[in-house]
Amino acid sequence: MTRILIRLDDEVSEELLSAFPQLTTSQQRAHTTITGEVQDNEELQGVLNFLAQMGVQIVDVVTIPS
Repeated sequence: MTRILIRLDDEVSEELLSAFPQLTTSQQRAHTTITGEVQDNEELQGVLNFLAQMGVQIVDVVTIPS
């Protein structure tokens, strides 16, 4: 498993974020942070692809050291 942090340049709805129940979210005015663990790069790419398809601008993706 890899621990990740994804920063988004947008406030994202709870409905959209519910697509990732395994990840934790934190929202601040006009920004959303998603953290959690993904099984592999394929799962991470799935999360990123979904966000992009929903029109969410991804600012940063960071791997968090264990």
